[in-house]
Amino acid sequence: MDVYDYAFFLSTMWVGPFWFGMLVFPDHELTKKAMQGPLFFLGPILIWWAVSIADPQGLIDLAKDFTDPTGVLEGLAALMGSKPGAAAAWAHMVAGDIFVTRWMWIRCTEEKTPRGLAAAIVFFGVMLMPVGVALYLAFVRTTPSEA
Repeated sequence: MDVYDYAFFLSTMWVGPFWFGMLVFPDHELTKKAMQGPLFFLGPILIWWAVSIADPQGLIDLAKDFTDPTGVLEGLAALMGSKPGAAAAWAHMVAGDIFVTRWMWIRCTEEKTPRGLAAAIVFFGVMLMPVGVALYLAFVRTTPSEA
């Protein structure tokens, strides 16, 4: 295993306890406390930075590709086709998934969404983000605020 394998593994394992807490123990005080600060997504963000610093040439090449709009997708494909690029992209996706899932979990709590539906939203929020967001948008109704 090399540093990129570890980066992939650690970014995945970092969000696991936070996701599990929202999924299985959504009303527990430890879950609420853990989800208050930035700790839940800080690990994958730091891993992204570490991977990007460890192999800066990928970002440099990607920035060069942005000067020619027809080459952006090819440059991104080349970057993602490498272990450093894939590890960085994975950390980026995991951080985004847990960030949005936390927001949906908070909204489900505030709106008193039925437990089963909230669990499905949290489950898919990390596993298949578009499905989690679609469930949230389709089934969670926000209460109009009183003016």
